[in-house]
Amino acid sequence: MSRRVFVGQAADVPAGEGRVVEADGRALALFNVDGAFYALDNACAHRGGPLGEGDLEGAVVVCPWHAWRWDVKTGANVNNPAVKMPCFPVSVDGDRVLVELP
Repeated sequence: MSRRVFVGQAADVPAGEGRVVEADGRALALFNVDGAFYALDNACAHRGGPLGEGDLEGAVVVCPWHAWRWDVKTGANVNNPAVKMPCFPVSVDGDRVLVELP
């Protein structure tokens, strides 16, 4: 059964940026793409780099360690879409950002 977990205020993640947030002891990368929020596992599937600290280019985050590129909407690797990062549904209630965890 899934549950919604509060991870922060919408104002804490400006459009075009990402942040590392904690959800029930799990580190997630939270991104704001033109007012829509997306969450991925924070550890890059390549070597564990912190995706929430990477540069966001449109809907693509660039891992700060080795420049692997991930679509934050789908979790797919830009160069090899068969490789995916875990994604989590995000909702906004007022200014509260909530992530749905399994």
